[in-house]
Amino acid sequence: MKKIFLFTWLAGTAFLLAACAAAATEAPAADRSGRDRQPEYEEREATEEPMMEEWVEEAPATEAPPEEPNLVVPQTTSAAAPPDDMFFQDYGTNPFVDASADNLSTFAVDVDTGSYTLTRSYLNDGNRPPPEAIRLEEFVNYFEQDYSLPQHDAFNILIEAAPSPFTAERTLVMRVGLQGYDVPDEQRPDATLIFVIDVSGSMNRENRLGAVKESLRALLDGLRPTDQVGIVVYGSRGRVILQPTPLSKHNRILSAINKLQPEGSTNAEEGLRLAYEMATANYDSERINRLVLCSDGVANVGNTGPDAILETVRQQARDGITLTTAGFGMGNYNDVLMEQLADDGDGTYHYVDTQAEARRLFVEGLTGTLLTIAKNAKVQVEFKPQVVIAYRLMGYENRDVADKDFRNNEVDAGEIGAGHSVTALYEVVLSEQAQPTDVVATVRMRWEDPETGQVAEIEKALTPQEIAGSFEQASPRFRLDVAVAGFADELGQGAWAQNADLAQILALAQAAADELPNDPDVQELVHLIELAMQAR
Repeated sequence: MKKIFLFTWLAGTAFLLAACAAAATEAPAADRSGRDRQPEYEEREATEEPMMEEWVEEAPATEAPPEEPNLVVPQTTSAAAPPDDMFFQDYGTNPFVDASADNLSTFAVDVDTGSYTLTRSYLNDGNRPPPEAIRLEEFVNYFEQDYSLPQHDAFNILIEAAPSPFTAERTLVMRVGLQGYDVPDEQRPDATLIFVIDVSGSMNRENRLGAVKESLRALLDGLRPTDQVGIVVYGSRGRVILQPTPLSKHNRILSAINKLQPEGSTNAEEGLRLAYEMATANYDSERINRLVLCSDGVANVGNTGPDAILETVRQQARDGITLTTAGFGMGNYNDVLMEQLADDGDGTYHYVDTQAEARRLFVEGLTGTLLTIAKNAKVQVEFKPQVVIAYRLMGYENRDVADKDFRNNEVDAGEIGAGHSVTALYEVVLSEQAQPTDVVATVRMRWEDPETGQVAEIEKALTPQEIAGSFEQASPRFRLDVAVAGFADELGQGAWAQNADLAQILALAQAAADELPNDPDVQELVHLIELAMQAR
């Protein structure tokens, strides 16, 4: 089955960015400003039918968007039919590692959240997601943490540990927290955002395109007059809808958004090629330069292999044009492709299932979504074999980095946005010989400053005397993270699923929610666990 799936995904991926490679080789490497050449999309479009941009008129100041169904979470009591043609990849579950044989754990950090919101959509429809849809770290990293902002470095490392509520005595859960410095919205650089919008026939299902339009309208509330928005669409062909336009011309941008309509088949390769050409022609090293792909990830089959396509995305990211992906729709949806594109494009992957999620991504968290403060961020945890018998990293199965490459600056890793936190959980089995002053583990973080290119490394250690005496004595956010991880592990049929059931996980989540009454995400978690107990 895995071979069949991989063939299907590779075929579906192939056509998505086929012409991007040509765009990367044709664009002069030494000049990303576009001043010495006319953009290719302008030359080609001038000889064909007029660009859509010609009918984008200034919208009256009082123009209201056309009525569309609201993108809301359905609160149903009966299950909808399970969605069909959902593409996921099973990355397995990290096993326990004998610390005497291998005492180093190394991975690239990740702040994607798509797996959690996709699961939420499943559960609100009365269905359980397939186990392969679950990526534990994306569940945990969806939630706010209590980490203090760094005072001297760009990041803080925070470590907390307590006995596991699910497993045997002398087994701990250790939380590794990373907190990046924050940048107030008014202090971030101006942004040039090129939206690549799928308007193919598959986006006409379940109001997918309508949800994209609602998200873009929300985005306008979070941008500044000096930010710029460009729009490229792809259906049967790729077209430029709107050249990069400052938000001071708000009504012109709004008019372009309002007039988007579904059409034809999926010519994603042409849309992304035009978007990269537009971004290259308008590149400014003093601004944030980012593509945002809004799609269900469905693409036709082409002749260019996915490795070459993804290499083009990686090259564009190295040259300063990053790619963030926002997924829409249930049924006929490619989670694997959307995550991989964002990973290789030095961006983040999100799934938008509600209007509130659109605002969370494009308005409330906009600076963190757009402004990268760390590139190639990696974590290495060194366990002391005399103290630790075994350990396992929970999640991050597709973010593994070879231990020898922790200090290899050429190895691509993860990116972190301004103000973002990253959380990783370990299950740790302590030796009976552990002494209070021993070092249990040393956590090291290494990253590259995107502005200066300088590489920094910091570290922090955990001793047995810093471990909470009981799970109940740990902080509320720590206990919440364990409940979230338990929820993900149960849905994904992971290691803890053998020892814990949803009723126990619900009790842990409810206890944390009682101590965090002002966090709606925590209250919602309790509701989702209850839905999972009823889902088929």
